[in-house]
Amino acid sequence: MENEELPAELGVALDAFARYLTAERAVSPHTLRGYLGDVRSLLAHASGEGARALVDLDLGTLRRWLGTQSQAGAARTTLARRSASIRVFTAWALGEERLTADPALRLKAPKRERSLPGVLQARQLARLLAGLEEAAAEGAPLAVRNRAIVELLYATGVRVGELAGLDIDDLDPDRRTLRVIGKGNKERTVPYGVPAALAVDDWLRRGRPVFAKATSGRALFLGSRGGRVDQRQVRAMVNSLFEELGDTSASGPHAFRHSAATHLLDGGADLRAVQEILGHSSLATTQIYTHVSVDRLRKSYQQAHPRA
Repeated sequence: MENEELPAELGVALDAFARYLTAERAVSPHTLRGYLGDVRSLLAHASGEGARALVDLDLGTLRRWLGTQSQAGAARTTLARRSASIRVFTAWALGEERLTADPALRLKAPKRERSLPGVLQARQLARLLAGLEEAAAEGAPLAVRNRAIVELLYATGVRVGELAGLDIDDLDPDRRTLRVIGKGNKERTVPYGVPAALAVDDWLRRGRPVFAKATSGRALFLGSRGGRVDQRQVRAMVNSLFEELGDTSASGPHAFRHSAATHLLDGGADLRAVQEILGHSSLATTQIYTHVSVDRLRKSYQQAHPRA
């Protein structure tokens, strides 16, 4: 439902919330769409029950809205996310004095199912990277770029959006560090190793000049038409590599982020250091990778121990 289909005061509140998310929270476009979609859905439901202003929202309205979402087949993770969106909205509305009390304080949503992310094994990564290096050696600019992208994704654990947004000036080749602008426009510095440094240098020397145009600016990675590489291009390329690999359930560029975090922890890295590298605002988010490591340890034990 569009804002104009909502009662006037609800539509005005939704517009003001959008401005808050953009100007003060500096959320990504993807996050913005998610928040606004969830809140618009709630307000449309409330309107259907007769609500004309935010003060008409109460806990019962929120619970009935979640109930309709559940009946429509929404997964527990989706319901948990939508509940979180509503909590942000009602807390904002209370702070703006658009509400006199926060109806979401007692709202309970199904707990998220803790799912272990797809992680590539070291031997799988070695095989994948060796194939990329072999392809890049033949000199095709796209092959040189793809190798640099994958090496950097795995070396740094950056998100695909962060990678696509990198400029040449974000690299510090002498210190082998990368300046990354993450969620909420938060800046962090991430180290990377020699293989990634060699791959990126190769791209800058042999690949990027082939694609670069006057309009390319300082974008680090370019598409074949000279524009900044698009996240969808990176996802398509990575998924194609995983299909060729054949023996993995991993998918998408995020698999390299999961793999980097897990392998760092397996190698003895401090959890807080991994948190800083990944740019997680909460240590709890990083801790899921300790579960990945324990899960792998348990499987190895069960396979190898005669009395497992």
